[in-house]
Amino acid sequence: MIELDGSHGEGGGQILRTALALAMCTGVPLRIDRIRAKRAKPGLMRQHLTCVLTAQEVCGATVIGAELGSEALEFRPGRVHAGDYRFAVGTAGSCTLVLQTVLPPLMLADATSRIHLSGGTHNPMAPPFHFLQRAFAPLVRKAGAGLDLTLRRHGFFPAGGGEIEAVITPAADGPRPFDLLDRGALLESYAEVVAPALPRNVASRELDAIGQTLGWDESQLRVIHARQNEGPGNALMATLAHEHLTDVFIAFGERGLSAEEVARALAAEVRAYQASTGAVGPHLADQLALPLALAVAASGRAAQYTCTDVTEHARTNFTVIERFLDVRFESQLELSRGGNAWRVTVAPA
Repeated sequence: MIELDGSHGEGGGQILRTALALAMCTGVPLRIDRIRAKRAKPGLMRQHLTCVLTAQEVCGATVIGAELGSEALEFRPGRVHAGDYRFAVGTAGSCTLVLQTVLPPLMLADATSRIHLSGGTHNPMAPPFHFLQRAFAPLVRKAGAGLDLTLRRHGFFPAGGGEIEAVITPAADGPRPFDLLDRGALLESYAEVVAPALPRNVASRELDAIGQTLGWDESQLRVIHARQNEGPGNALMATLAHEHLTDVFIAFGERGLSAEEVARALAAEVRAYQASTGAVGPHLADQLALPLALAVAASGRAAQYTCTDVTEHARTNFTVIERFLDVRFESQLELSRGGNAWRVTVAPA
């Protein structure tokens, strides 16, 4: 049994999700204490409990401590089963984080799986749907597996009610490692806003502000139409499509923030990405770690990628992955690139 301290590093829910995913992938039992110890409300919240129960259903695990508020969990996985699943968070909690938990083991299953998820689709502190669809899914396919995503309904905090469908196709001969060292040529860049059940000028003000700040013209400023009953909610997104990858950056509107402040926050993320020579942004650098580590562990071949930053969240994720898989992560600042990019190497241990 692998024992983890949930207060390690950034001390949030990612430790739980990565550990559950890898317990299912490896068949190794898990015990985790002090779950989410560094959060204002520690222990299992609704979306984290849904991750546990979802993992339990996918592999028939024996679980102790699966209840709201629990700060300790024991998870003994069984065999992962591909199939058709429906999972509901039951609140506005992120359903994309539930997908994040079961995707790795289902990528290694013996057949295609179809998953219907309901909850929040565009949440702060979670990978939003458009990020997963445009930025992350193509890299899963690069590793030889398939991840096809469909958005049926937007879901924002606090109402929730969003719906996502995912089709996960395992790699025929196991996941393949790959290198991702540069972006390639910029092919397209554009901003989009979705703001159901909010005044119309919110969207136009956000797009005007982001366009002026980044120097983008009207053809690059778009509105995503959503049904009014999918709101209230507001997400402003910037997509940068390059030859070798696409990355997506998102800022969320909230009470007390002006449209211009939302646009400034997004512009700051985009400019930080543009100022670096790293291939992927900080969020994609984090998300890429687990599928790439599975590919390295399966093949015995190393892989590398460059990124704009290695966050504490990512470093914590690296540490959890190393507990389960015979791999090691090394990250170093690329001084030869002007000191504004990091190189991450995932190698067999």
